[in-house]
Amino acid sequence: MHLLEDTPLRRVALAAGLLAVAGSTPWWGGRVLSTLAFFRVRAVEVEGAHYVSPGEVVDRLHLDTLSSVWSDLTPLEARVRRMAGIRDVTVGRKLPSTVVIRIVERTPIALAPAAGGLRPYDGNATALPIDPTAEDLDLPIVAQPDPLTLHLLASLRDAVPTFYGQISQVRRSPAGDLIFQLPGLRVLARPGAEARRFAAVPAVTADLARRRVRAQELDLRFRDQVVARLQ
Repeated sequence: MHLLEDTPLRRVALAAGLLAVAGSTPWWGGRVLSTLAFFRVRAVEVEGAHYVSPGEVVDRLHLDTLSSVWSDLTPLEARVRRMAGIRDVTVGRKLPSTVVIRIVERTPIALAPAAGGLRPYDGNATALPIDPTAEDLDLPIVAQPDPLTLHLLASLRDAVPTFYGQISQVRRSPAGDLIFQLPGLRVLARPGAEARRFAAVPAVTADLARRRVRAQELDLRFRDQVVARLQ
């Protein structure tokens, strides 16, 4: 929680009375209540922040000591929504004097080469303002942040997390196919492959392990088939 100023002492009876009025006031009553010092914003709560700094969110609000919790919250929501790395935001109030910011961050899906190192991207190929040297980002590395590959990786993260968690690198073959590099295994797929197609990989590798056979490559480019090239 970020405090904007110390809350002055109020008589309990006065506080209870004002809160009762606030709870029963019609829509136009907010204008009247916003003029009362009792409802001035004295704290901001930021929920859902992981990569985004709560302090940056508070700074973006441009609140001052005269701001009221009964002021229109729409401009606050718009200011936070424009922040890089924010996918969604809702702004509410906690009476008598707290503004609550609930954010949904964009999820980093992969890292791609950039000037000075690597940069994280989400599934919509949006570059995220996250320093990979400051965060523990165990993500696949893509040769370039093309939307098709990143969208597929985002789908794999949700649909086949076991497979996604093993991917260290994704690149294109000279023919344009996708090459997924896993520990000791390559997986080939078409660029337009669906995530459910990759659900066969853990099952195939487990079956080969039971037979004490290891594959160096699994090829998913053939319809309804998984071609294993053995070591």
